[in-house]
Amino acid sequence: MLTFREIDRNNFFDVIKLEVLDEQKKFVATNLFSIAQAKAFPECSCLSIYHDEVLVGFTMYCIDFEDNEYWIYRLMIDATYQSRGYGKAAMEKLIDKIKEDKEHQVIYISFEPDNTRAKHLYEKLGFEADHRMIDGEIVYKLEY
Repeated sequence: MLTFREIDRNNFFDVIKLEVLDEQKKFVATNLFSIAQAKAFPECSCLSIYHDEVLVGFTMYCIDFEDNEYWIYRLMIDATYQSRGYGKAAMEKLIDKIKEDKEHQVIYISFEPDNTRAKHLYEKLGFEADHRMIDGEIVYKLEY
């Protein structure tokens, strides 16, 4: 079963050791950078992703300071655990978590134009093009 857990002294070092495949490193910031970013941007929440008791990934989301809407800033599954459905399951779980906030009806996500793997995943989950580019990334949205 997939679960989210807070990042604390018990799993911090394991979380920052997680890595994507070499060819994916250009698409996602390191977990260490993301955790540091969340310290400077307290509206961001970082969570570790576990399958049963095995740490498999990391995610970061927030209500964006500028537009006051939910954004999923990071989702990564460690290279060892990719292609097992964890990315899709983690996204579904995160979307459900965000939807609990009835004050909002949209979730945004952005990705590098050549990250076709992310594009296909997001489209499978119902995200659609927002027709914007921000910092060279394509923006998608999920309205609910």
